[in-house]
Amino acid sequence: MLVASVLLAIAGPGQAQAAGQTSCDGRKIRTFSFSTGSVKLYKNGAYLCAMTFPKRTGGPQWMMVSLKVRGFDEVVDEGLYRRHAGPVRSYVAGRKVWIKGRVGDGSYDSGGWKRY
Repeated sequence: MLVASVLLAIAGPGQAQAAGQTSCDGRKIRTFSFSTGSVKLYKNGAYLCAMTFPKRTGGPQWMMVSLKVRGFDEVVDEGLYRRHAGPVRSYVAGRKVWIKGRVGDGSYDSGGWKRY
């Protein structure tokens, strides 16, 4: 029982989760542009946060943002949005991540594990 509670205490902060807000905290560290939009990546301490923005604003468009930290579940926000998809936020603590974003037919994929 003690081992299980210690493991839960360790794993708890490391689990990825969708952010319950409309923007990312921290400083913007990268912007990944693609044909129909961009994915913006923010860092706040040991956490990364990502959002996808369209190049054209207006009516709802299919958008997606995904942040997968090696060893944890992928955090995804997708749907019809006017302004942005996300934020999605995850505890990284030096782990490598895989980032994806999509607006309509255009997309970004980091193409592998990267450290930020």
